[in-house]
Amino acid sequence: MTIDEKQQEIIDEFADIDDWMDRYGYIIDLGNQLPAIDEKYKTPDRLIEGCQSRVWLNAEYRDGKVYFTADSDAIIVKGIISLLISVLNGHTPKEILDSDLHFIDEIGLSQHLSPTRSNGLLAMVKQMKMDALAFSAI
Repeated sequence: MTIDEKQQEIIDEFADIDDWMDRYGYIIDLGNQLPAIDEKYKTPDRLIEGCQSRVWLNAEYRDGKVYFTADSDAIIVKGIISLLISVLNGHTPKEILDSDLHFIDEIGLSQHLSPTRSNGLLAMVKQMKMDALAFSAI
């Protein structure tokens, strides 16, 4: 599935949920389903700077594609990183770098986050793209 197809799938899922409290609940559920990151990756060098919560992100490069794992100490943030991973995981560095993550605005996420969480979301996207950039040089 392409990045845009995955984004559309998320947009369609959120279209069925009218109430933002229910949407937050869905985001929390997604975070709870996020596969656990190996404890060895919960290191200071994998903490995303710019997030109020602690978010660890690990990126691996296998067979020309980037694979992410993550964890957070905040349940909403864990759900948000889960959404980002579901869209970007298993794609080439070029696909990730060229992606326009329009689903964030289309589902209304950016408008319903506090300023500090919005900054954290931007920091997560930036780090994922920086990891892809680093792998593109391989």
